[in-house]
Amino acid sequence: MQVKPQPIRILGVIPARFASTRLPGKPLALIQGIPMIVRVLQQANQCQQLTEVIVATDDERILSTVKDAGGKAILTRADHPSGTDRVIEVMEQFPDYDLYINIQGDEPFLNPEDLDKLIAPFILDNLFDIGTLVCRIYSAEKLTSSSVVKVVKNNEDAALYFSRHPIPYLRSENDPNKWLKWLTHYTYLQHIGVYLFKKQVLQKIKSIPVSALEKAESLEQLRWLEAGFKILTVEVEKVGLAIDTEEDWRKANEGYLD
Repeated sequence: MQVKPQPIRILGVIPARFASTRLPGKPLALIQGIPMIVRVLQQANQCQQLTEVIVATDDERILSTVKDAGGKAILTRADHPSGTDRVIEVMEQFPDYDLYINIQGDEPFLNPEDLDKLIAPFILDNLFDIGTLVCRIYSAEKLTSSSVVKVVKNNEDAALYFSRHPIPYLRSENDPNKWLKWLTHYTYLQHIGVYLFKKQVLQKIKSIPVSALEKAESLEQLRWLEAGFKILTVEVEKVGLAIDTEEDWRKANEGYLD
């Protein structure tokens, strides 16, 4: 008798902490009349592949807001250094999933179809350990901004390196502001901080110490590359407006469309 394979179970986790240097309490900031964390949850729930979505927070106010909106939320430790560490705590509390996807809590214009596109290759149990999203860069402002993370990949869409510096360096042109004229020769890619992990990979990441490259660029994904994990990059059409500052918040409430 042939045993029918069990469907892959995927948990979407939205880390959300109340403290924020540039925009305190931003998960509760209203985005077009809806608390940002609720809007992110609503977008994530439209993803066809997710089995369930949970908000992981360190604050009772965020917990209550999510539950009042009909969502699922849990309290996690307040001392996590990153969203990934908060996802690991969730994984330990909810171990009965095959894949865990870290969905940024400050992306109220997240496209749920992008999440489905990221998940699809892992349904086939591919050889990658982690998946993440990228999109093309068309503006010199983004290319030269240290707050916009760039990525280079190989021919199999595996990430080779992430950097806050424009990469690759164009030796024939000293001014990075002019590098985009080379789009016909090379496509610059922006990294979008959504991560999908296989369960066994997330379990291993917990014990990997902070690496030299991670310290240099302040990018945790470099620790994973140094440890030998293969990161699949999935290209999407565009990145929605992330809310990092009060200026972003104002822009989101002035008719911004996702």
